[in-house]
Amino acid sequence: MTPSLLKLLQSVDTPTVCNAIEVAQGKRGFDQFTRGTMLCSDPDAPPMVGYAKTAKIAALQPPTEAPEVIKQRRMDYYRHMADGVGPSVTVVEDVDFPNSIGAYWGEINTTVHKGFGISGALTNGVMRDLGDLPEGFPVVAGSVGPSHGFVHVREVGSPVEIFGLQISDGDLVHADRHGALVIPQDVMADLEGAILKLLETERLVLEPAREDGFDFEAFTAAWAEFEKART
Repeated sequence: MTPSLLKLLQSVDTPTVCNAIEVAQGKRGFDQFTRGTMLCSDPDAPPMVGYAKTAKIAALQPPTEAPEVIKQRRMDYYRHMADGVGPSVTVVEDVDFPNSIGAYWGEINTTVHKGFGISGALTNGVMRDLGDLPEGFPVVAGSVGPSHGFVHVREVGSPVEIFGLQISDGDLVHADRHGALVIPQDVMADLEGAILKLLETERLVLEPAREDGFDFEAFTAAWAEFEKART
């Protein structure tokens, strides 16, 4: 990922990237995105962009393994989150879903992850401490709740599933208040140009539609230019 592509991805929303991937692929049908409604801790925050650092947690029941095993895995988790070169996004599957009750993402954990240089967190689980989460670290989650339950780390670095989206450690993730997607490697070389082309062609309709006196005749002319630019 080039610096210019990263900067561009950080400036556009996830639906734009979803459409741009189809432009780069030359067809509709891209399907590596979340399904259903997710919640964002800061809907006005810029999108999170980065390579996935994955893990699985549980919270409904106390862990059955020895305390030293649980402690070691917790430390392995934080080492995994802190290591490597960014940009990165933490992606955590709560295996209790859809009955998740343990808010792994609160004030302390988000502040720690932000300190590691991670750009945000994506989870099907629970977040809390809304209003106290650090600025610049959005959480896109499945729900909001008050308790941490018996939350503990189950796996580190394994493939996860978040609202129907399969994510492997190291996948390039783009997420915001709309949900998340994984950017395929085969579009990387063309994605920057595809995003710029998409934004340019959309302006052919958006700018006339925002002018006074816009009517069906003006729409017809604008749409014709829009269709020509897309071919």
